[in-house]
Formats: sequence, structure tokens, C-alpha cells
Amino acid sequence: MIFDNNLNEDIIKIIEARHHDPFSVLGLHQNAGQAEIRAFLPDTETATIDGKLPMQRVEGSDFFVWKGPQEKITWPYKIHRHCHNGEQVAYHDPYSIMPQISDYDLHLFSEGKHWHAYKILGAHYYEVEGIKGTLFATWAPSAERVSVVGNFNQWDGRRHPMRVRGATGVWEIFIPELMPGELYKFEIRSRQGGSLHLKMDPYGQQCELRPGTASIITHPSKHQWSDEEWLTTRERSNWLHTPHSIYEVHLGSWKRHQDGGFYNYRELADELVPYVNEMGFTHIELLPITEHPLDISWGYQTTGYFAPTSRFGSPDDFRYFVDQCHQHDIGVILDWVPGHFPKDSHGLAKFDGTALYEHADPRRGEHQDWGTLIFNYGRKEVFNFLLSSAFYWLEEFHIDGLRVDAVASMLYLDYSRKEGEWLPNQYGGRENLEVIEFFKHVNSVLHSEHPGCIITAEESTSYPMISRPTDIGGLGFSMKWNMGWMHDILEYMQQDPIHRRYHHDDLTFGLLYAFTENFVLPFSHDEVVHGKRPMIYKMPGDEWQRFANLRMLYTFMFSYPGKKLLFMGCEFGQGSEWNCEKDLDWYVLDYPVHQGLKKLVADLNNTYKSLPALYKHEFESQGFEWIDCNDREHSILSYLRKNNEEFIIAVFNFTPVPRDNYRLGVPELGDYEIIINSDSEYYAGSNYHNLPVISAEQTAWSDRPYSIQLNLPPLSGLILQKKH
Repeated sequence: MIFDNNLNEDIIKIIEARHHDPFSVLGLHQNAGQAEIRAFLPDTETATIDGKLPMQRVEGSDFFVWKGPQEKITWPYKIHRHCHNGEQVAYHDPYSIMPQISDYDLHLFSEGKHWHAYKILGAHYYEVEGIKGTLFATWAPSAERVSVVGNFNQWDGRRHPMRVRGATGVWEIFIPELMPGELYKFEIRSRQGGSLHLKMDPYGQQCELRPGTASIITHPSKHQWSDEEWLTTRERSNWLHTPHSIYEVHLGSWKRHQDGGFYNYRELADELVPYVNEMGFTHIELLPITEHPLDISWGYQTTGYFAPTSRFGSPDDFRYFVDQCHQHDIGVILDWVPGHFPKDSHGLAKFDGTALYEHADPRRGEHQDWGTLIFNYGRKEVFNFLLSSAFYWLEEFHIDGLRVDAVASMLYLDYSRKEGEWLPNQYGGRENLEVIEFFKHVNSVLHSEHPGCIITAEESTSYPMISRPTDIGGLGFSMKWNMGWMHDILEYMQQDPIHRRYHHDDLTFGLLYAFTENFVLPFSHDEVVHGKRPMIYKMPGDEWQRFANLRMLYTFMFSYPGKKLLFMGCEFGQGSEWNCEKDLDWYVLDYPVHQGLKKLVADLNNTYKSLPALYKHEFESQGFEWIDCNDREHSILSYLRKNNEEFIIAVFNFTPVPRDNYRLGVPELGDYEIIINSDSEYYAGSNYHNLPVISAEQTAWSDRPYSIQLNLPPLSGLILQKKH
């Protein structure tokens, strides 16, 4: 069969898989008053339309054509192939299908304003004119050709080249009869030199289990949510004035099976949820479960920004996990990593042969500390990719909030860079203006569309107004990790008690800025790895002193202004540094000192949740008042936590020396009872003598009209409440 020269050239480009617009050649066309159906069919012996209209092979090729009157075609038609291996296949022609993504959707995406871009890009089980199949779409503006490849087409990029949607750089194709569960990737031929790039889907919602790197066409969700009451309550509650005690968890190493295998999402729901309830935490914060290629990255080198990792099961399995948390009144926060991504060749790096998602200049586009690439936040489609990812987790999985990783590395252009290794912004400054706008926009729209969701910044500098509303110049985060407090208090606690008097300011300094942001007090995974030692071994002294110090520290944290976060294992005194390749040291709970610490954390959680004085004004100065912050000679600290007329007293003895008859100023006469004593024998403490009820005296002390006398146990924290 002979065509004009132009069409012959097009056929050659199709055969060589380098045609920019395959739909202009393949499929149904009108030519000289007749219908013409063209198909490229490698490994095909013969082909027909609907099993009755024979197609002719273009000599010396696998290109087939049928010509004839339009009325002979029954729409939608099928191509029937008789393959070289004897197999017979029939399918609807993908090149007869009109474009499916609306111009409006593409416009919103190109403007960076499509909150739900994940619904149009990626792979979606779909129906067109009664034909079921999968609609694929990806963004690759510098591609000469993009194809979908997988087992279904022998990973052959010639078989399913996609159509480009004008200047948007979006490519799409609907492949009939292609069902969920199939593996796929995008094969991209770059316009720059014709290089080929085999990529997983940036918007893919499920991935092959590592070491495989293919995306998976996701089954439509069959999960029936049962968390309406939780979501309604979340939307109506004021999170600023409710308790938040967060249990930070790495799902791959909380518990494992005896053979070392992972628990799946459903098993974790059945074991982790009851444990968190028992311990009294209000939220679980998950180290990234977004898909990632390397276990020991802990999830922070993300390749699948829309895919729960397959290590622990399917997307519906993860929905079950979140649903179970909500049904048991536990919120779920996801660690989210919009600051950088790995250089793995199957991922986002040079996606279409160019620096597409990342900056081309390594002074802006490469993270030197982690060997990763930095997103180009000024590119609207990249902005939209990350914005859509945030919406995806909140909407598709009912996540209650995001903890945004490494915010400081994003805010500063010179972060961890020497002079000459970074480029200033347009005003000559070091602030990344594009990131600032990104955060303001993402935080504004997420809080507007999902009232009650919590967006927390892990930010380690003094950048101002991180957790203040955008309309007054803030970045709009809900909360910020208080890294300064964490470093100061751990530095103090690691001192030998005999020297603590010289470091007393480490205890008190944090109150100078405690209410400038909405702070979370974090003892996170970062503090128990890479030679930093587990929490129990940060404490000085013998075993008894180490546990007494740690019990006191946790009592201090739970009575101090700010939401709480504790990494898994810290609640019972994990004896070794966290290792993501094995489960926690659960066996230590055979020992009383570990049991006692665990009991204390549970009681601290329940006390914290039950007393508005401890949580109502964690971000406001009206909720805190010093009793005595100046007793550095004895290393004793005391303060009030308040809610209107209600108050509690917290007092701490940071030395191993008991202090008998220690006088403490109090605001009111009456009887006071100790509701938490970190030295109690119930927590494996010394149970140093104190009366269960202490009566206030009309003896002025510390600028207060009344006072009480306490026997302060060694290395202890006491929380007292006035009896009514």
C-alpha cells in the first residue's frame, strides 16, 4: 500500500516512536471521501475491523490500514488482531477516542490553581461512551513523544503513544479494556537529543513493591467510611484550645512479625490503635508513608506523592487504618515532604529530559546535605503538583493534618550553602520568595477548605510568624515545632545535676518566646538516631537516676505550654537507638522501671486531656505564670498553668537531693492534692514521703499571699490541683 510522501513520513515517525501527534495519523480519518482506519500493530499476522473488515499491511511494516465507506463501520469499532504467536485479541481502538480532559481543567492546572489535579492527571479507571478502560495523563512539556508502557503492551513505547494537549504540556490517552491492577510507566522521548526516559507516574496512586518501580493502575476504592462523626467534630472544634498529644510512629519498625516481615495497614490498625488509646495519645503522626524506594530513608526521599507505600498494603488498606483511628477518636497526621525529592532515574528527576520539577541551576535545584533535588516552586505546574498532593491526602484518606518536613531548608536560598554556592532572590536577599508564596497559598486554601486540619512546620530557625495567619503577614501554618525548647531542655538534662545550677537559664529561656508561635514540643525520631542516643541514655547518672530524670522530663513537657509530641519507644524507655530495620525493644517492658515510665506517660496524657488549665491556653500568655523561676541554687522550678479561675501547680526538683519542707507560694487558700508525682512507686520511683493533701497557710511567699510546704522528692516533677 502506497501513501503520499507526507503520510509516509508520518508512518515512519510512528514506527520509530518519535511522532509528536500520533492521533493525527492513527485511528479513524476521512481521506478523499472515504473512511480510513490506521493502526500500528507490532507482532500481528493479520488484522480486521470488527472481525469482518480486513486491514491491509503497509508493505515492510507493522502498519495496517482499512479504507472504505463510513457506513460500514459500527461505532465504536474494535480492532481484531491475529498475533504471530497464534493469540487472537480484540479491543476498542484508543485512537478513535476524543480528548477527555477539559480545557478548563488544563487551564486551571497551567495556572497552578487546580486543587484536584490528581483527578485528571495520573491513571484513572474510566468509562468513555460505554467503554471501560484507563485514562492516562502526564505533564511533560519538553517531550517529543510520550507513551504508556506496561506488561499489557510488552513495555513497548511504540504501541500506545499519547496525544499532547496543545501548549499545556499535558499528554493523555484512554486505553480501552485496560483494567486496574496493571503495572505501567511513562516512556518519554525528549526533544533534546531524543533521549528516552522510563518514568513512574508522578500522580500515580499506587506503586509496585520495592525494588520494583512501576506504578499500578489503582482499583476504585471500595472502602466504606465510618468516620462522619469524627470529621464533623473536627470541623467544629477549635484545635487551638483542645489537647494534642502526638505519638510519632514509623510504621515499618513499630512492630514486626517474628520473621522480620512488616505488619500491614490493617494489622497495624488492629494493634497500634488500641495501644495509642491505652497510652492516651490524641493523634498518631506517621513518618512518611508516601511511596519511597529506600527503607532506610524512613520515607523522606519520596517518589510517590500520591501513593501510600505498598510495603504495608493497598490504598484501601490505608483507608481502613485511618478510619479505625477516627472511630477510636485518634487523629492522623502525615509527615509530608515538599522540600526535596531523590535523583532516582525512575522518579521526578529530569522527568521529560529537562529539569522539569527541579531547578536547572544546582545553586537552586540541588540539596547538598541530602543529595536530593529541590522543587522549582516558581513553576505553576510544580506548585500545582504539590498543592494537589496536600489536598489528596486530606480528601482521599481523611488525613487530619500534615507535618511539613524541613521547612527551614525551603525558606532560605543559602541553607547549608557556602558563599558563591547560592543565588539571591530578586531583591538580593536570602529568602526564597517563591516558597513563601507557596506556603501562604497552600496553608490558606487547606485551612479554608478543610476546617480543623492541622498543618505543622518543622522549622528550626527564628523565621517570624510561621504559625500566624497570612492576612497579617504570617505563613499560615497551624503550628511550629519548638526546636529551640527541645535543644535547650535536652542540653540541660544531660548535665550532671551538680552542675545544673549553672545552666538554669536553659529551663527558663523558652518562656521569653513561648507565645510568639503556636508551638509543638517535640521529642522526635531525629533525637534518637545517628549517635544521639535513646532518651533514657541522654539522662545522667545510674539506672535509677536516668529513669527518674526521664520521668521528670516528661512531666515537665506535659505541664509546659505547647502541644506534645513523643516518638515511639520513648514512652517506655527504649534502650537502644531507633533502628528502622527492626521493631522496638518491646522486651524491656518485662522490667519494672520501663513499665513505670510507660504508666507515667499514660497518666500524663490522661491528666493533660482532662484539665483545661493544661491545654486551654497553650499558645497564650494568660495560661502561664511563674511561681519561682529563680531558685537556681537548688535547681528547682515552679509555675502555674491556668484557665480562667482554674489552675494547677507544677514544681520540679532537678537534683537527686530531696528538699524537705520546701515552701511554695500559691494563689489561694485551701487544700492541694498531688495528682501527678513522677517519683511515685507506681512509676518505679522512690515514693519519697508527701502527704496526700497539703493545706495552704497564710504565709506570704514569692510575692503571693499564701504558701504550702512540700517534700520535694529527688529528680521529680509534681503536679498539684486545689481541691474543690
